[in-house]
Amino acid sequence: MENNIDIKKLLGKRIKELRQRKNLTQEQLAEMIDVGERNLSKIECGNNFVTAETLSKIITALEVEPTELFNFKHLDEKEELKKELIEAIRTEQADIKLMYQFYKSIK
Repeated sequence: MENNIDIKKLLGKRIKELRQRKNLTQEQLAEMIDVGERNLSKIECGNNFVTAETLSKIITALEVEPTELFNFKHLDEKEELKKELIEAIRTEQADIKLMYQFYKSIK
């Protein structure tokens, strides 16, 4: 099944996004949910999947509804935007200096 959705990677990206939105480090969230920082890193990278117990702790720690944790649509849109920007830079269709200045101004 080549077109199969990789739920581990999507969930990992979403957890990372919500963690960063709460201004939490991996170390802080790992401590809150009682897992090792390395394990949380593997979850966020989509290499490991969470247990139901850990998932419940993540939902509580991030103060989100379960449905919010599984809302992935915007992640696809971000990936498409990144691909478009990378392609524009690669093919020199964009003013790279201007893009860099903009990036530095919002960083």
